[in-house]
Order: sequence, then C-alpha cells, then structure tokens
Amino acid sequence: MTRELSRSGAGPGRQDILEAAAVAFTRNGYDATTIDDIADELRATKGRVYHYYRSKADIFLDVVLTGIRDLLTEVRPLAEAEGDAVERLERMVRRHAAKMMTRNAFQRVAVQAVEMRRLGQGPRYESLHDIVRMRDEYEQLFADVVAQGQREGAFRGTDPRLATKPVLGALNWITVWYDPELAGEDGVGQIADEYAEFVVGGLRRGSG
Repeated sequence: MTRELSRSGAGPGRQDILEAAAVAFTRNGYDATTIDDIADELRATKGRVYHYYRSKADIFLDVVLTGIRDLLTEVRPLAEAEGDAVERLERMVRRHAAKMMTRNAFQRVAVQAVEMRRLGQGPRYESLHDIVRMRDEYEQLFADVVAQGQREGAFRGTDPRLATKPVLGALNWITVWYDPELAGEDGVGQIADEYAEFVVGGLRRGSG
C-alpha cells in the first residue's frame, strides 16, 4: 500500500505506524500480529516503531482509540445539529457507514476490540474500559436521536437504547464484508445511502 509520510524526509511518524498497524491487525488478528509485521507493513525498521511505542499492546490501543475518536468527531456534530430526528439520523447513519468503508482497517480493529474485551482476550489494560466508555457515549448519541424521533411521532415506541443495538450492529458489520479494493468513492456513497434508507426505514412508525 502507498502511504504518505507524516514528516517529509523524516521517516514514518506515529500516524504512519498506526496506519500500518491497523492493516496488520486486520489481516492477522491481535495475537498473531508482531512488531515485525507492523514494521514490514510500514516498510521501516522495528526501531522506528519502538521510537514511538513500547509494545504491541500500546499500538493496538492507540489504533482502537483512533477509530472510536474518528467516529465521535464525525458523528457528534450531526447528532447535536438542528433539525428533525429522521434527517439527523439519516446523516449519522450515512457518515458512520462511510467511515466503516473509508477507514475500514481502523474501524474493524475498533469493533473487534470491544468483543475481545467481552471475551477477556487481548491486552488487559485499564484503557480498555475507556474504549467501552467511549463506545457507550457514541451509542447514546444514536439513542438520543431515536428518542427524539419517538417524541416527534416518526419512530416506533421502543426502548431507544435497545433500538440502537441492531442499528449499530448492522453498520459495524460493514467492516466484516466490505472490501476496499473493490469499491470506489461512488460505491461508498451508494452503500451509505442504502444503509440510511434501510436503517431509518426499520425504525419508522408502522414499519415491520
């Protein structure tokens, strides 16, 4: 893969390492990935990786946190914007779906990390609790918009938090089946639009 270096002429920087690590973790899984794998993907030496990170676990957690922060940064303004709930939720779903595709490796690792923690796998760091807290915060953004949609009479009356589970489950599953090599920018937009129609349609009053 082609990677633009963070500092021209200075060799790979921290963000370059994270980009390479996200690909390596996606391809091999956490346990099977080594610092050598990350360095090979980076096309640099292990020393360059260790210049920024002490361990594979530190890199993994930074990849996961980057993925979750990307979502919060992109979606929170849409959730808190003016407008009716249906339109806001559609925009949120489109943006989430697009991030699952355009930042596939980061988002796939982030999704896997939550499941790893549930199963007691992966690095046992206190930061994993921060990851779960941030994902709960992200989920609440969707739940709040769903609740508003219910008050406006647009969505079926069900527990808003529960309603977000299948919504985010469907969106996060994109990381499993999507192949970045087979879809261009137009494909990303089309898929995101179809997810918005499907997800929001399933929540509307009278659907099902």
